[in-house]
Amino acid sequence: MSGGSQEGITARKADDFDEWYTQVILKSEVADYSPVSGCVVYRPLGYAIWEAIQKETDALLKQDGVSNTYFPLFIPERLLKKEAEHVEGFAPEVAWVTETGSSKLDERLAVRPTSESLMYEVVGRWIRSWRDLPMRLNQWNNVVRWETKNPTFILRSREFLWNEGHSIFATREEADAERERIMGIYRKVTEEYLALPGYLGKKSKAETFAGAEGTYSIEHLLPDGKAIQGPDWHSDGQNFSKAFNIVFIDREGNKQYAYQNTWAISTREIGVMLATHSDDRGAVVPPRLAAIQVVVVPIVNDESKEAVLAEARKLMGALAGFRARLDDRDNLTPGRKFNEWELKGVPLRVEFGPRDMKEGQAVMVRRDTGAKRSVKLSSLAAEVSKELESIQASLLQRASAFLAENTRDAGTLAELKETLSAKGGMVRVRWCGDVKCESTMKEAAGGKILNVPLDQKPTKGVCLACGRDAPTFALYGRSY
Repeated sequence: MSGGSQEGITARKADDFDEWYTQVILKSEVADYSPVSGCVVYRPLGYAIWEAIQKETDALLKQDGVSNTYFPLFIPERLLKKEAEHVEGFAPEVAWVTETGSSKLDERLAVRPTSESLMYEVVGRWIRSWRDLPMRLNQWNNVVRWETKNPTFILRSREFLWNEGHSIFATREEADAERERIMGIYRKVTEEYLALPGYLGKKSKAETFAGAEGTYSIEHLLPDGKAIQGPDWHSDGQNFSKAFNIVFIDREGNKQYAYQNTWAISTREIGVMLATHSDDRGAVVPPRLAAIQVVVVPIVNDESKEAVLAEARKLMGALAGFRARLDDRDNLTPGRKFNEWELKGVPLRVEFGPRDMKEGQAVMVRRDTGAKRSVKLSSLAAEVSKELESIQASLLQRASAFLAENTRDAGTLAELKETLSAKGGMVRVRWCGDVKCESTMKEAAGGKILNVPLDQKPTKGVCLACGRDAPTFALYGRSY
């Protein structure tokens, strides 16, 4: 299947999630397949969503003191090998350039899976003393990670877009203090713009980013009961500064290795958002991210056509403060137009016909619930604004309720296995922190530890696997 279609969604979300999800992406014209397996073509409606995510995230990062930069796509092999754990973690996913034209390269070039090794080779030259720190850089770019498993449209693609943040500090305390600020930005964007809830927590050692000391993530839950990792932040300690000799003279005149963090949000969030909010009629896009927030559909007959269209154009003036579109195409019936805009996920439809013109009103139709109500033309802009905010809030509320309803508890390995098999979702389990116990759970139930939520107070309890003290819960589940 390729390209968008005005035919409706034929699969049902509750019955065949994978097929339904693929149809939503393609038929809503958010994205299309690329000739390269596992890569995504973002169509204008889909790329506009990413631009909105990028715009809001970028503004918040700059407010926090982060500066944008750009580094090349290609990384010499010798640099990628400088941090052993880092290269080992990425080795299976790295795509290599080995020749140009008919000539072999003297050294293989990695197509950027992430930029640490290239950036730190250069940035190390920019730092001399504590006065040069902190240095907080970000780049908006693409990366390639050649998934060995089957890629999943947008959710796990071989090339994806993201922000790639890199911070360098003089002390561990300063570096650690950044986590709350960056993850706060990501939480604001995911909740207030994508209308996506999630659990913020620390990943287990087995799930920590290659080369990092600790990884923190927001974990989302999809309608099929599987979890998926959202934005993340990594505490890299001095691992990279020692590998790339990033040193500075401190206030006392001594040489010190710097402390570093890395962090990112990616186009994966678009897939999570559509999977979470969309329905059997097509895409549902939160108003704050929608390329088109309001579509005005005139309903005309031969007698009223000119008058209704003229008045509809005046309505567009009243809606100048929104991303609005007038659908005045004369080759489609109103019903076909309704179906098309529903399929594409436009949050609000305004219907306007001869009777409405006579009564000085229009009919607003919500995409998320299908609810209709008439509003006076004199207050149309104010009512549209209220409705869009209501839709935005409702989507987050509904997704939050789904997450809460599908977060369960398990007190034994057998209960964990049964819960995951029967219901999926996220499961709270007591875990002592031992990697052996993590392996025991995985062997017994499949899945993995997703993260250990930060917003919990220690309480009495014992580890699900070994029976030792475990004062906190971990979230467990099957994931993409």
